[in-house]
Amino acid sequence: MKEKLQEYLNKYLDNTIIIKFDKFRYGSEDASCTSFINEDEIANRIDLSYLDESFDEERNDNLDFQMRKCRTHKIDDFINKSKTETNFHKLLFKYIDDKNLKDSDVYNKVHIDRRLFSKIRSDVMYHPSKETVILLGLSLELNEEQVEELLNSASYSLPKNNVYDLIIRFCFVEGIYELKKVNELLDSYNCKLFLY
Repeated sequence: MKEKLQEYLNKYLDNTIIIKFDKFRYGSEDASCTSFINEDEIANRIDLSYLDESFDEERNDNLDFQMRKCRTHKIDDFINKSKTETNFHKLLFKYIDDKNLKDSDVYNKVHIDRRLFSKIRSDVMYHPSKETVILLGLSLELNEEQVEELLNSASYSLPKNNVYDLIIRFCFVEGIYELKKVNELLDSYNCKLFLY
C-alpha cells in the first residue's frame, strides 16, 4: 500500500520544491508534515504579496468617499452572485440519510465525540474543523468526489500540493476508511495523525 501511495504522491508532486517544517521551531503540530510548493507558486506569492500591499496602501490613501462606496457596492454584488447555496449541514445529513445510517453509527466509527456530533446536528450554523469533516467523510465511506463536495460545503479542500492532503485524498480514492490504516499512512510521511 505504501508503494502505491508513493506513486500517487509522485504523480502530483512532480517539479516541486520540498519545504520541511520543523514543528519545534514553529511550535505547531500542523506544521509537522512535509509540504511541497511549486517554484512558480513561490515566486508568484512573493511578487503578488509585495504588489498587493503597496497597491492597496496607495489606493486607500487616494480614494475619496464615493469611490469607496462604489467599491463596497461592487463587492456586495460579487459576494451575492458568487455565494453558493450548498451548505455543510444539509449535505452531511443528506449523505447520512442516503446511506440509512443512525447518527451513532457515524460518530462512533471514527471516534467523534457524541456532544460534538449533537452540536453539528442541532446548530445549522456550526462550522466544523477540516479534520472533523474528513473524519465524517471516512465514516460515511464517501468517494473522492463526495468528500470534495462535503469539504467545499464547509469551505475546505484537499489541494494536490502537500503530502497530508494527498494522503487523505488517496485514502478516499482507494477506499481506505479505517482510521488505523489512514493513520499508518500519515505516520509513514511524518504527518499529523487523527487522535482517537
